[in-house]
Amino acid sequence: MDDDDPVAAEFPGTEGINYLFEQGIGGYACYRIPALLRVDDQTLLAFAEGRRNSCSDTGNIDLVVRRSEDNGFTWGETIVVWDDADNTCGNPAPIWDAVAQKVVLLATWNDGRDDIGPINDGTSIDTRRVYHLSSTDKGKSWTSPTEITEDVKLPNWRWYATGPGSGIQIKNGPYADRLMVGCDYIDSERRGYSHVIYSDDHGESWVLGGVSPEVQTNECEVAELSNGNLMLNMRNSGNEKRRKVATSSDGGDTWEYLGLDNTLISPKVQSSLHRFDFEDNILLFSNPADQMERMNMTIRLSTDDGSTWTRSYLLHRGFAAYSDLENYNGDRVAILYETGPTPQDRYQGISFETVGLDELQ
Repeated sequence: MDDDDPVAAEFPGTEGINYLFEQGIGGYACYRIPALLRVDDQTLLAFAEGRRNSCSDTGNIDLVVRRSEDNGFTWGETIVVWDDADNTCGNPAPIWDAVAQKVVLLATWNDGRDDIGPINDGTSIDTRRVYHLSSTDKGKSWTSPTEITEDVKLPNWRWYATGPGSGIQIKNGPYADRLMVGCDYIDSERRGYSHVIYSDDHGESWVLGGVSPEVQTNECEVAELSNGNLMLNMRNSGNEKRRKVATSSDGGDTWEYLGLDNTLISPKVQSSLHRFDFEDNILLFSNPADQMERMNMTIRLSTDDGSTWTRSYLLHRGFAAYSDLENYNGDRVAILYETGPTPQDRYQGISFETVGLDELQ
């Protein structure tokens, strides 16, 4: 399909794979790293990395977005949010600031000739840098990137990633209206940790929050719990094949490691944690629910702040990787996730689908 082709169905995505981003479209060889954000009752933003030459994490990578103004029934053409020539602009982590009525977007940059190995060795041309951008017209136009590396990255940290996936604006309690994004870093001793960064001035400035005390953690998402605490659900770079979890009772300044979530089996991959509502205390989680392979994209539901996951829905049995969840309407949830028809075409595109909560059994 072309970038400006509509994507429509009775419920978007329920008829099968429904690519919003697909290999070869718009001059990009591959699209990866999805993030999905609702900004009002009808407007959705779907973010991705547009990788010019291959699916590699290295090289000429742009940060792109598509907009829907009719709740996902049709989507506009691809908008390039950030293109820095042959360099890497990626890891989109968007937040809707409901108070300031703007989209705040965290992202990372590195020289396109560098990759994670030399960056972690300290032999790279440059290093990973952190930026924020914003939009006051619901994603139609964007500010120039503003660097915040010195505010959120310590000198002995080398690799760094924002998200990937959406951040949050805290709704309740003493930290209400704080913007927060889950991040990760690898230090000079090659130890990986999850952490958060946050803003108390609607994204104008950012500070470094707490770091998870548990090593071998990286890509993560944060969610607000019903008691005002926060939960950090973390990719596990160890060999346990399950997600790691931490919580914070002080707005993200410190974290307590809770351990492995034995229900949330997972290969080494990003996952999404999302607060669906507070009224029924619904927390949702999506990931490839397999201990070895990136396959079996599954959505799970908890009504006790992630202590147990009592309902689940197998969305896609085949290959599936990174994902991000967002409210759709009523009792439906939307998901943006990477998938492809065969192992050879595993990153064929990024699909948008919706699922009714009553389908979670």
